[in-house]
Amino acid sequence: MRLNAWLARAGVASRRGADELIRAGRVTVNGEPGELGTIVGSRDDVRLDGRPLAPQALAYVLLHKPAGVVTTARDPQGRQTVVSLVGHPARVVPVGRLDADTTGALLLTNDGGLAHRLAHPRYRVDKVYVAEVEGRPRPATLEQLAAGLQLDDGPTAPAGVRRLGPSTVELTVHEGRNRQVRRMLDAVGHPVRSLHRSRYGPLTLEGLEPGAWRELEPSEVAALRAATSRRGREPGRAGSAPGRSSSSPAARPAADRRRRPRSAPP
Repeated sequence: MRLNAWLARAGVASRRGADELIRAGRVTVNGEPGELGTIVGSRDDVRLDGRPLAPQALAYVLLHKPAGVVTTARDPQGRQTVVSLVGHPARVVPVGRLDADTTGALLLTNDGGLAHRLAHPRYRVDKVYVAEVEGRPRPATLEQLAAGLQLDDGPTAPAGVRRLGPSTVELTVHEGRNRQVRRMLDAVGHPVRSLHRSRYGPLTLEGLEPGAWRELEPSEVAALRAATSRRGREPGRAGSAPGRSSSSPAARPAADRRRRPRSAPP
């Protein structure tokens, strides 16, 4: 593991912050100054300012993000962050982002390798959103969304699209581009009134109230790893079929029915 990733795993700082510590000469590996390219093994002695460090155990947390909370570790404007909602002893950070007004499933972890693969579009990990929109999208509009649209940063990949109500649309995407779902619906003339991510890969929010979180079951972690071990799948195949509702019992892994939600600290 690269030294900056090892330091992040130890809960010392983010990878970027770890780079600064390394450049400042504050980190040693086996008594020698650490460098940005240093590789750390399980038996190496890593120290910060002479203090020995040990990596934290891997942790995986699912949060039901409420509205008004920003997806970051710190906010210069002083707004509440998703990290402040999770009272986990390990230093976990969010995988990807949800807008402050968007609610729903958010994964936090200190497993940098898995987080990178989950966020990369080539692994086609499904994110399922339920959007309340202005107006009533016509069938032809839903077909446009499903086929892919031209946005200002390029064309979108085909998406899973399903009407849940006159002004309610479910979209399954895997790209994770900035504000993608909102921009897609803006592009077809139906701006979003509210947006909720109901599923992330194989993870659903069953049993989690807004602001509550829980640790993942081992089987769920294995399912996330399996979703990122294969490339080039058809859209909507990295977790479950896009046309299946996240509220359907058949769409939920058995582990999702064994959960111990935790409320956010006061």
